[in-house]
Amino acid sequence: MRRVRYESTGGPLFLEEVPVPAPGPGELLVRCEAIGVTLPVVRKVTEAVEPVPLGGELAGEVVAVGAGVTRFRPGERVTGLCFGHGYADFALLPEPMASSVPDGASAVDALALVRSGLVALGALEAARPEPGEAALITAAASGVGHLAVQLARARGASRVVGAVSGPAKADFVRSLGADTTALYGDGSWGDPVDYVLDAVGGELLTPALAALAPGGRLVAYSSGGGTIRAYDLLVGAKSVTGFQMARIARERPELYERWRRELWRRFLDGTLRPAVHGEFALEDAAKAHEVIESRRNLGKVVLHP
Repeated sequence: MRRVRYESTGGPLFLEEVPVPAPGPGELLVRCEAIGVTLPVVRKVTEAVEPVPLGGELAGEVVAVGAGVTRFRPGERVTGLCFGHGYADFALLPEPMASSVPDGASAVDALALVRSGLVALGALEAARPEPGEAALITAAASGVGHLAVQLARARGASRVVGAVSGPAKADFVRSLGADTTALYGDGSWGDPVDYVLDAVGGELLTPALAALAPGGRLVAYSSGGGTIRAYDLLVGAKSVTGFQMARIARERPELYERWRRELWRRFLDGTLRPAVHGEFALEDAAKAHEVIESRRNLGKVVLHP
């Protein structure tokens, strides 16, 4: 089979031929139909000291299962998170990280909706939103962010602000249901909001925190890091919560499944519309990474073996 690898920080990415892996205990061997390209995976290439497997989101057909697997059988279609080599013709999924794909949904639908949607919905739940509250979502045009905008609206937000890196993304974010947009470099992001879902981190943490009304909540689910001064929390009685989807999948499988059902329900009734920015062949993974690095994407970026 083919898989994408790199040998030093910064790449380049290249294809290599390797044997198809055998599933170990608790693992599914999946023939990949769609593979998600995300900023955390891109950062592995650009920032990791030593080369690491390019894992992440994928969707496809189960072709074999390891010992102890009880929820899936060969021939079923699944989507989930791969911690090993995911940029490949075949990949291994841990059973707890896998979800079934309903009949009639494409692999791209499943990829764009489920994993990114679970992160968006989980971050929203972590913010403890109340109907009528105002929300701000950073990276609002991203694979996760564009779903978070729609979910905040569907969950009863009175006002949704989408923060984006450039004006070219503003129309896209408003088309999803955002009332207004803000640019990262603006001096103010408008009227205060009750909660912020932040996917960027770093230097944006300061303006994101400043956008909160007194008592507001910020949920950080970014791999970008950053520092917040305790004083900035104290003066406004504000709070910050970190959210990680993998922890929910490992420790709260019943919650993971409930969120997954809500995503598919909202997809089927039309209140949640995943968007795909571009689809690339596996051998063009470097081009897909360039789109993510440049922050040009409006929605999901997908690879196809």
